[in-house]
Amino acid sequence: MSNGDIFLGEVIGTAILILFGAGVCAAVTLKHSKARHSGWVVIAFGWGFGVLAGAYTAAPLSGGHLNPAVTLGIAVDTGVWDKVWVYLLGQMVGAMIGAVLAYLVYLAQFNANTGRDGDTDGPTPTLGIFSTIPEIRNPAANLLTEVIATVALVLPILAFGMTKGLGESGTQILIVSLLVVGIGLSLGGPTGYAINPARDLGPRIVHTLLPIPNKGTSDWSYAWVPVVGPLIGGAIAGVVYNAAF
Repeated sequence: MSNGDIFLGEVIGTAILILFGAGVCAAVTLKHSKARHSGWVVIAFGWGFGVLAGAYTAAPLSGGHLNPAVTLGIAVDTGVWDKVWVYLLGQMVGAMIGAVLAYLVYLAQFNANTGRDGDTDGPTPTLGIFSTIPEIRNPAANLLTEVIATVALVLPILAFGMTKGLGESGTQILIVSLLVVGIGLSLGGPTGYAINPARDLGPRIVHTLLPIPNKGTSDWSYAWVPVVGPLIGGAIAGVVYNAAF
């Protein structure tokens, strides 16, 4: 795969992932959305379907990593590092594009986030639509959650690669999508399961820059956790897989 194909595939695939993921968070969170208050199960499946759509789209061009933790885990396992920077750049650009697209889809709802027009509960905080927020702010515990959840993502992804038939049939991507749903349902409660540095950092940058009424804080003091935790988890998964399989 050429650098151009990898970059384009990761941009497109990650943009689709974040469009679906931030979109479902907006749907559940924002006032005047028909899906408001749909709940955590809807969010988990929305992100899973985002992985499904993004990875299938990107796979012919780049393999569909869509996640720096996955790229890092593969590099640690294989020892091949020369394309890593291309993957990471494409993932970050794609994540920011996807966040902007999700904002545009819900533009009317974001602009109506004022607390006026009969709303008595005030504006809705918007950061959780774009990035993760811990339920209990404890950096050590939050970091550990992200590390464990990312190992639970990347280690199975590496193992799926051992089964040639899964990759040839395209079933591997479907299984990874269901894995993401499972992680969201089982491990997502403490931090919102970033498990992907680009998924959190790219949209957080976009949240900071967008002219969203009453958007609240972008919480940059926490932003390192959903970046460092998944990178550690991806590296651990690569080391474990390389040693054990």
